[in-house]
Amino acid sequence: MDSATTYEHITRHEEVLSGEPIIDGTRTPVRAIVEEWRRGTPPEEIPEGMPHLSLAQVFAALAYYSDHRDEINALIERNRIPDAQLGSSVSGDELSQHSQDRGPSS
Repeated sequence: MDSATTYEHITRHEEVLSGEPIIDGTRTPVRAIVEEWRRGTPPEEIPEGMPHLSLAQVFAALAYYSDHRDEINALIERNRIPDAQLGSSVSGDELSQHSQDRGPSS
């Protein structure tokens, strides 16, 4: 079931990210825009890294966040990968070798 919000460009679809607020017409969650903004990216530059978004959509997400901080902060925390689970980077050669060592998948 779709659920409109009072924020232009923000919607919820129960089948997309369990109904968390997303940018209408995308699967981009509001929390992704907020996290990028928190990293110090100015709102005007966020569409450079997410070219499927307009500046109006970015500002709508930030406006939604401004009014729903507890909800979005909880979603950010729930989706955060604990530092202990973060791995080191792996080159393409290492990944290929790892796949060969495991053999064919079934």
